[in-house]
Amino acid sequence: MEYVTAVPHPRSEAAGPARAGRVSLAAALLSGALGAAVALLATRQQWSEGTATVAGGDFPLTANGSDVTGVPAALAIVGLAALVAVFAVRRLGRTFVAGLLALSGAGTIAASLIGASDSGALDEKAARATGDTGATVAALSHTAWPYVTAVGGLLMLLAGLLALRYASVWPAMSSRYERSGAPRPRRAPAVDPDRPEDLWKALDRGEDPTGA
Repeated sequence: MEYVTAVPHPRSEAAGPARAGRVSLAAALLSGALGAAVALLATRQQWSEGTATVAGGDFPLTANGSDVTGVPAALAIVGLAALVAVFAVRRLGRTFVAGLLALSGAGTIAASLIGASDSGALDEKAARATGDTGATVAALSHTAWPYVTAVGGLLMLLAGLLALRYASVWPAMSSRYERSGAPRPRRAPAVDPDRPEDLWKALDRGEDPTGA
């Protein structure tokens, strides 16, 4: 009895990596853009609140994320730039910007978690409200927005890790646009004066086949 060994088709072997590249590309774009948007939005929300004691009684104070720390918003912008740059560079440059995207996400997470229990911004406001540089905020409480910012950082970190793993199979900006930003002009084919068909083709293109 003879056994027939099935030979895998080249197209079926290439389909797996190509599909993984498309899925990872979509996932990275979605998570990176969404994460940066969430981080930017969350830093504009109220992160903490408290009171300062003044002559007339307790004075309410609030602090937004941008008052507590400017790091998450700055890293979100860096992450967005890195996400776009992944498609404009190749090889080592692509690995570098993918790593920058991942670090932006990790930094956003760390800064958000540190800011979740920070009272420095409200202490400064309490000092200004009371005129006492040593004044501190009382009845301090925090909202969930720092943790929402951390989720945005987690999404950026995921996008960076996907880029580090799969960016080598992602499409890149066409080399025709890399240097000047405009498509390179195509060279006209050489015209052989001994071939009448070449002369007629040159005339059809509006060229002078004599080279004069």
